[in-house]
Amino acid sequence: MQNVFLIKSGGLAAMPEWQALFGSLLPHLDIRWWDDPSVDPNAVVYALVWQPEPGRLASYPNLRAIFSSAAGVDHIVNDPACPKQVPVFRMIVDQTAQTVAEYVCLHALAWIRDFDRMRRAQADRRWDLFEAPRLAPETRIGIMGLGTIGQLCAAMLKALGFQVHGWARSPKSLPGIPCAAGPDELGKFLAQSDLLVGLVPDTPETRGLVCRGTIMQLPKGAAIINVARGPLVVLDDLLAALDEGHLSAAILDVFETEPLPATHAAWAHPKVTVTAHIAGFASREMRARKASQNIKDLEEGRMPAGRYDAVRCY
Repeated sequence: MQNVFLIKSGGLAAMPEWQALFGSLLPHLDIRWWDDPSVDPNAVVYALVWQPEPGRLASYPNLRAIFSSAAGVDHIVNDPACPKQVPVFRMIVDQTAQTVAEYVCLHALAWIRDFDRMRRAQADRRWDLFEAPRLAPETRIGIMGLGTIGQLCAAMLKALGFQVHGWARSPKSLPGIPCAAGPDELGKFLAQSDLLVGLVPDTPETRGLVCRGTIMQLPKGAAIINVARGPLVVLDDLLAALDEGHLSAAILDVFETEPLPATHAAWAHPKVTVTAHIAGFASREMRARKASQNIKDLEEGRMPAGRYDAVRCY
C-alpha cells in the first residue's frame, strides 16, 4: 500500500495542480484530497492543510509531519486534539516575505500621500490640488516583529527613504536598522513610531499587545498596519483611538474572527482599510517545492527549518 499525502488547501478545485506538482516532486507518495472517502487513515503519513477541522489530524495514527499551507500555524496547533508528537511546519518561502513587504510598502506610501483623499476626490468628480501631508524621510516606521518577513519589510521601507526601526521580544541586530527589544524598550519604540507595523507571531505574550495602553503611547496622528495575526490588536480599542483622533488610520489584513463579520464596524469606518488576509501569499508551485524538500529532509534524517516550537509558540 502506497503512503498517502493528504491535501486540504485551495479546495477540491486545486487538487489537479497539487497532484501534478507533488506527483513530479514526490512520486513515491499518493497525493489525495482531504475528504477523499477511499483514503485509509492508516496510510496517511503527511498532510498539507489550511484550517483543518478540530480532531481530524488526530485520526491518522501513522502521521509523520503536518505542513501548514501558510506562514502561520495557529489554525493547526489551536486544535486541542492536534497530535503533540507530530512535528508541525510553517510555510516559509521567499514569496511570502516579498508579498507581505510589498503590501506594507503599498499602504505606507498610500498613507503618507493621503491616497484616500485622492479616491474621495475622484468619487466626487472634484479636482483636489493638495500637497502630501508628509514625506518618507520625515516618517518614522516601527516594525513590531523582526523575523524573516519583518526584516525584509524593514529593508524595503528603508530603501524607499523611510526612517525605520524595529522591536522584537529578544535582541536583534540588523544593518542600518536600530532595534529595540523586550517590554522595557517597548514604550520608547512606540513613541518614535509614526506608523506601526504589526509582524510579531501569535503567542500568549503578543495577544492583545496593541491595546489602548500601547496605542496611546504612539504619537498623535499615527497609523497602524497589522499583517501579523488578528489577536495582536484589540480592535475595539483601535476603533476608539481612531474616533478620538489619536490615530489617523488603520490598515488591517488579519482579524481574530475570519472572515470578519459583515456587521462589524471596521468595514464602514472611514479611517479603516480592511483586506481579507491577502497581504502575504505564495504560489502553489513554491509551496509544493518547500513541502517536498521538507519531506525529503525528514526521510533522510534531517530536521527542516520552520518547525513549530510549542515553548516559544511559533
